[in-house]
Amino acid sequence: MTKTINLPAVIYEDLASISEELSSISRKPFSPAMTVSMLIAVYRAHLNDPCARDAFRQKIATEDFMSPEEFEKTWDAPSPRKKKK
Repeated sequence: MTKTINLPAVIYEDLASISEELSSISRKPFSPAMTVSMLIAVYRAHLNDPCARDAFRQKIATEDFMSPEEFEKTWDAPSPRKKKK
């Protein structure tokens, strides 16, 4: 079963770039879905290390994260770093 998610353009661009990098490294094509799967596998492998998991847990527990709504608004807003041509 396939489900669709909407990604902000900047995140999709990063995903496409990482897909290209993985394709170059492996010398085989990597789709965006394969790339997401690989990123999840790396995340899970990293958090299997108790020290890494604890450090990550402490980091996210002390960070001031935006709400999902604030995050969506931030990504929807045009970046001041990108100039329109």
